Amino acid sequence: MRRILFHFRMNSPQIRTQSSTAAHRVIKVHFSDEQILIANSKLVAFQTMQNDIGLIGLAVMGQNLVLNMANHGFSVAVYNRTTETMDEFVGGLKDEPVDKVWEGTADRVHGYKEIEDFVASLKRPRRVMIMVKAGGPVDAVIQQLKGLLEPGDIIIDGGNSDFVDTNRRSKELREEGFQFIGTGVSGGEEGALKGPSIMPGGHVDAWPHVKDILQSISAKVGPNDDIPCCDWVGEDGAGHYVKMVHNGIEYGDMQLICEAYFILKHTLNLSNEELYQVFKSWNQGELASYLIEITRDIFTVKDEKTGNDLVDMILDTAKQKGTGKWMSQHALDLGVPTTLITEAVYARCLSGQKDARVRASEVLTGPDVTFDGDRDQFIEDVRQALYASKLVSYAQGYVQLDAAAAEFGWKLNNGNIALLWRGGCIIRSVFLEDIKAAFDKNPQLENLLLDDFFKKAINQAQPAWRRVVATAVNMGLPVPGFSAALTYYDGYRRDRLPANLLQAQRDYFGAHTYERIDTPRGETFHTDWIRERNLT
Repeated sequence: MRRILFHFRMNSPQIRTQSSTAAHRVIKVHFSDEQILIANSKLVAFQTMQNDIGLIGLAVMGQNLVLNMANHGFSVAVYNRTTETMDEFVGGLKDEPVDKVWEGTADRVHGYKEIEDFVASLKRPRRVMIMVKAGGPVDAVIQQLKGLLEPGDIIIDGGNSDFVDTNRRSKELREEGFQFIGTGVSGGEEGALKGPSIMPGGHVDAWPHVKDILQSISAKVGPNDDIPCCDWVGEDGAGHYVKMVHNGIEYGDMQLICEAYFILKHTLNLSNEELYQVFKSWNQGELASYLIEITRDIFTVKDEKTGNDLVDMILDTAKQKGTGKWMSQHALDLGVPTTLITEAVYARCLSGQKDARVRASEVLTGPDVTFDGDRDQFIEDVRQALYASKLVSYAQGYVQLDAAAAEFGWKLNNGNIALLWRGGCIIRSVFLEDIKAAFDKNPQLENLLLDDFFKKAINQAQPAWRRVVATAVNMGLPVPGFSAALTYYDGYRRDRLPANLLQAQRDYFGAHTYERIDTPRGETFHTDWIRERNLT
């Protein structure tokens, strides 16, 4: 038997009155690693702080992350604003299939109806992961936690937060003595359960305290499937920034795949069965990826209501959550030409104007052209055009990462970032191994297109790429992604662009000055264009 002697005053901050009436009073006293429950001056419960980590927010992503942690042997406390959701989740664990809830997992998940009890159940330093809607809800939960946590405790924001908010929270929490991690989590519901890509940033001193948990639950790659797709990214908002770029590249990849589908469907009139075979073959080569794989499978699914192929019954209006837009907006702030991803965002916006497009289709005309080329060769051309355009998408993404790192003082490892995306996430592909190799060979690589491997690949694909874009234009098929990628490539490889005339125009109407090709950079000049014109 353990005997505990203690003395306290009723206004002690370590004491919380849970309920109080004339006849009944319950008091909880929290020590460094224990909780004592007193009722009517009698010790009625003694609880040792037991949980390795706590998670707040039990939507599907939060639930699956909890299961992933518990499946890997970690004891997890859970709390949700609506108690019913938590009760249903915790109470139903023993009924879940064994491939989702492993043996012993249900015993490692503990629900708490009071957030004070939730926090008190955590081992020190306390680790609390927040999985709630980005923006105000995250700030509200953090504010609530600050009144319960102690200096040195760790708050982890695992949602889709804007990196600007993460930068702010990182600074504020550091000043108040708390540790903070803002981490991107990619892979959707399945990834959260079976192994996501995790991109943590924030306070580096917090990393050793969460590394084991986050790397244990992440996806694994490598010959022995033992390399975690989770590693430290950088300070403050770096983790969420990398996740934003991941999502932007995802927008680009999806748009390019959709354009490849659209071209094949409207030039060669391929059936969905034929498209399935095309994407099946593409998934066995350099385009092998999660997105190509699921696209292949989509073509096989029938609509239960009509018996038609389901893909043909889906309305052609695409939604978006905003992370692609965030990347495009910040690209403009940095002055970085992330053109393909921005076009992918605009393509979704245009798709949303369904009614207007239907009206326009009845009055606006286009070319009446049919394709008369070689079928198999054109399919191969589209494959090469897709590969080359993907190269540009990733190249632009990494250029923006480098610009952001310079802007915010982050020390990013581009090769490691490619590895984080190699498994568990939506853009996972064999392609990323080549990207990692390029940055491992030259960590200061200015642009992926300048790497020997990718330079050779894009040069080889260039003729097919141009044929595909030209064919689409001649047939009146919109290919904003392919076109933007090719235009970026042609602009990037030119040592001289027409911006000399543009700068002359700016100087003409606004006296914005210009630089000369025969003087050092930074030296500026102005011409009185009207006067000079009148003199000639």
